[in-house]
Amino acid sequence: MQSHFEPHFDSCRSPVLGTRGTVASSQPLATAAGLGVLARGGNAADAAVATAAALNVTEPMSTGIGGDCFALYYDASTQQVSALNGSGRAPQALSLDRVRQDGFADGLPPYHAHTVTVPGACAGWCDFIERHGSLPMRDILAPAIQLAEEGFPVAPMTAIIWRHAIPRQLRASPGGRHLMQAGRAPEPGEIFRNPALADTFRCVAEEGAAGFYRGEIAAAIVRVLQDRGGVMSEQDLSAHRSSWEEPISSLYRGLRVWECAPSGQGLAALLALNLLRGFDLRAQDPMGPERFHLMIESMRLAFADARWYVSDPDFGSAPLAELLSEEYAATRRPLIQRDRATISPARGNPIAGSDTVYLCSADERGNACSFINSNYMPFGTGLVPDGFGFALQNRGHNFSLDPAHPNALAPGKRPYHTIIPGMLTHESDGSLYGPFGVMGGFMQPQGQLQLVVALADDEVDPQAALDRSRFQIYGIEATPESDSAGAIGLETGVPQATLDALSKLGHSVRRADGWDRVAFGRGQIILREANGVWIAGSDPRADGCAMTL
Repeated sequence: MQSHFEPHFDSCRSPVLGTRGTVASSQPLATAAGLGVLARGGNAADAAVATAAALNVTEPMSTGIGGDCFALYYDASTQQVSALNGSGRAPQALSLDRVRQDGFADGLPPYHAHTVTVPGACAGWCDFIERHGSLPMRDILAPAIQLAEEGFPVAPMTAIIWRHAIPRQLRASPGGRHLMQAGRAPEPGEIFRNPALADTFRCVAEEGAAGFYRGEIAAAIVRVLQDRGGVMSEQDLSAHRSSWEEPISSLYRGLRVWECAPSGQGLAALLALNLLRGFDLRAQDPMGPERFHLMIESMRLAFADARWYVSDPDFGSAPLAELLSEEYAATRRPLIQRDRATISPARGNPIAGSDTVYLCSADERGNACSFINSNYMPFGTGLVPDGFGFALQNRGHNFSLDPAHPNALAPGKRPYHTIIPGMLTHESDGSLYGPFGVMGGFMQPQGQLQLVVALADDEVDPQAALDRSRFQIYGIEATPESDSAGAIGLETGVPQATLDALSKLGHSVRRADGWDRVAFGRGQIILREANGVWIAGSDPRADGCAMTL
């Protein structure tokens, strides 16, 4: 493998190098918050939660304590990867019969109170620190509290997304004023404060998760949802729990790629990589039509399976061992035709007979964290518990209302989740290669696929991998009624000849540039070199950066 220290002049900037610890996120002030925790003796887990909390302040449309989180953690002392599912469940009073009675037989509207599952992020933060952290929550949340109380200058890309993202519900919600500047989005460079969120974080710092899932905050969550036709109760909140689960993985070019198990869609990325490892991508032009065609076709097949098999394992587990086997990949790989597109593939039978923030962190002891926290759509439902400064997510929009579907809505059930942190280890000795991820709904497994190919097949550095132009299959959803037949978006930077050749193969291709590139994901990568140096990159499609001690 070539050195990652060699410059790649087709990249926009050099990667960041360090030895004591590194954080990468979509907001510089959030990256600095995590780095400050590392400087005070914290580890990668402490830094991740500090960064996630600061992102709630600086990028509230994308993430927050009113959303959910997933995390992968590499423990250098044991070389083990652990997986946290910090997502919430549907209220016990919410059923298919109830939503049909309320007039939603064809699907839940995205901003209705019924789409709010119990926010899992707060418990996820606390449980993650209890198992892997080294500092108390008051120290971890201190940077975010300071940012929220004293204010911060809003970054340019964040301001644009904020302006486009404010839904009608946010303006109508009594608590929505905490997430606006005099009824509007803040301008680039304008100082924004959220003292109500600072108070929420203080409560969690002092009382732990109980301060969020019981008492005044819980009552305010229930009140705003029931006022808008929801059925969540304080009992739903107090009964919430995170879950530690066995991560799933697959082998690609000598690297083991780790993902959280369903209910997250990391399975889609692994299925696509399993298909691609049967082709010689290294012999192909990274920006050529042959490589793009294979990646697109592999991703379509993977989504065809993931849309069916990804659901809450407590309500019926997917046949993961069979799905991830080489035998299954071998049965699916022949469906990829080199000379034409297979626009809408069917799911296979392996048994014989989506606004989000992604961040990663690493410490001088060699631990690493891959962490993702999300509201789903911008500001989630736009419903804000009055007085507490955070929006409530709308993850329940991904439930199917088909009772025969594994992802069908049911009381106490987790929906199909789009947010997926990734981790890479060396198969030869189990050592860490690094955390990585791409935010952005159903773009996430597509973005992960393209990052892994860039790192493993082309051996580019993290920043060059993130700078590379991407494809996206549009229109992917988690419901059985949808398919993976959407048009293909190709970013500026992909040659016109590649676009033309893909069109001739039968792909419906469109060019994406300017503002449209935000939808192609905003990723972060930190890799571990053999000499102990961390090498990191941050996506140019966001305001963020990687920083090191």
